[in-house]
Amino acid sequence: MLAYPTPYLTIGGMMMVQRLLVKDSLLRNLKSGLTAILLTSLVLAGCSSGSKDNTPDAKPNEAGKGTSTAIGSSYPLNTTESITSWEILNMNAVTFYSNLAETPFGKALADKTGVQVEYIHPNDQQTAEQFNLMIASDELPDVIEYDWTGRSAGSYPGGPEKAIQDGVILELNELIDQYAPNLKKKLEADPTLDQMVKTDSGKYYVFPMIRNPSGLVFRGPMIRQDWLDELGLPVPTTIEEWEKTLIAFRDEKGAKAPLSVTYTGGNFEIRDAFIGAYRTSNSFYVDDEGKVKYGPIDPQYKDFLALFRKWFAEGLFDKDFALTDTKALDNKILTGQTGATVHLLSGGMGKWMDAMKGQDPKFKLVGAPYPTLLKDEVPFIGQRDFKYNPGPSKAITTAAKNPELIVRWLDYAYSEEGAMLYNFGIEGESYVMENGAPVYTDLIKNNEKYSLQQMVSQYSKPNGPYEADERRNWNTFPEQDEAVKVWAKTDAEKHTLPGFLTPTAEESKELGKILTEVSNYKEEMFVKFIVGKEPMESYDKYVEQIKKLGIERAVEIYQSALDRYNSR
Repeated sequence: MLAYPTPYLTIGGMMMVQRLLVKDSLLRNLKSGLTAILLTSLVLAGCSSGSKDNTPDAKPNEAGKGTSTAIGSSYPLNTTESITSWEILNMNAVTFYSNLAETPFGKALADKTGVQVEYIHPNDQQTAEQFNLMIASDELPDVIEYDWTGRSAGSYPGGPEKAIQDGVILELNELIDQYAPNLKKKLEADPTLDQMVKTDSGKYYVFPMIRNPSGLVFRGPMIRQDWLDELGLPVPTTIEEWEKTLIAFRDEKGAKAPLSVTYTGGNFEIRDAFIGAYRTSNSFYVDDEGKVKYGPIDPQYKDFLALFRKWFAEGLFDKDFALTDTKALDNKILTGQTGATVHLLSGGMGKWMDAMKGQDPKFKLVGAPYPTLLKDEVPFIGQRDFKYNPGPSKAITTAAKNPELIVRWLDYAYSEEGAMLYNFGIEGESYVMENGAPVYTDLIKNNEKYSLQQMVSQYSKPNGPYEADERRNWNTFPEQDEAVKVWAKTDAEKHTLPGFLTPTAEESKELGKILTEVSNYKEEMFVKFIVGKEPMESYDKYVEQIKKLGIERAVEIYQSALDRYNSR
């Protein structure tokens, strides 16, 4: 059975005061010009404070919050109410529709659950800003799909405990216990998942996105196999082999940027590839003794910087790396300016190979192992996520008039029928059952105009609060399947700091201030070291400055949060 260490939190005057304090704090941190623009976009998006119950037989609901009617427990639910949901619209779906409600998936979900939903989609480029404005306003939707952990840029300051304390979202323990039998069953059957999706004090705060085992690895180094074949070179595995290969790409293939990666929002998308060869990370990580460390101040991080400084100077690493966004990288890969990168399985490898099918039949990308210093060494770290994905998970706000209805609507996704809709779409249209397994139809997998990922996005929900099916596979090339196997061969599971740790409200406030200053300084110096504007002899001074900014305290906070998580 699930444990409930704290009672269900009702929303009273004190929480409204706390909401106002949060509002004032957030608004003070937003520039007035941006606020006006983004607030207008929210109004145009139709954000509301939740639907009202106009039925005459309304009664107080069992959670002591708002009103509800006898909605029943089987689907479709017996209700005339609608709800509002704030969430990102998948970029592939944007090709066809401007709102999730208009998609075949949205219509099918409304039909199956009996619940009409008004979806509010933030601008993809301004999601964090619009989230902050929405929280600071008095106009909350019923449901928000977002990362509440407090770790990622733009997520709720203070994390889920603070969001509950501030009266922004609801604690879900009793609601899940009473009205979400499908999710409750999954949490009871999987103690590890249960440990991940609650706070240190035992509060459930979202309906989670649950990855399947094959969906944990989806990013890594990739390289032009056709170029390697032409040059008689093997897929590189060590730093030495990579350097030899990049030189050949520069000299023999005329690549202007033999190795290139995206650099957006101060985020160097190489992640830990190449950096991991020196047994460190580009951010926080866990060492072999289980202790939290901050990679960019490790002594060996200097060795990585020296390597990329050399490659930059020699034209092996993209001279324009600091200006390379997704569109720029697309162009460099597809025009032969770049022969190697670190990117996504579908949004990179699959997209580029699909785009080149009719232009260059020889074009082929393959996954390369995370580089190491020594041959046959197991890479220290790489990309490997956890079963719980916080970003596409849904929280219920305190503005919701009928939490019971919302919980029942969300719980549908964890039922057998709901899981098929969320994962595969509509039977007979997007998939059929063959030998007891779902198989995509020709409409999806053999569409002449659109990719599999684009077609799937109309009929299912690529990411969201449900459990991803192990049988779901959006790879369209065998090279993608093989890349996952190659990228998975690392010690990332041991060394990756979980993204769902929950520092206390006080710790989160302190952490936010430290990381803002550290990140800004670290990225500024990172670029200067690579391009040669800062001598490598300044590395020790750089480390001392980061320590002055409080990084050791940040490490202490994450260590405490990790210890508490391990003790849950």
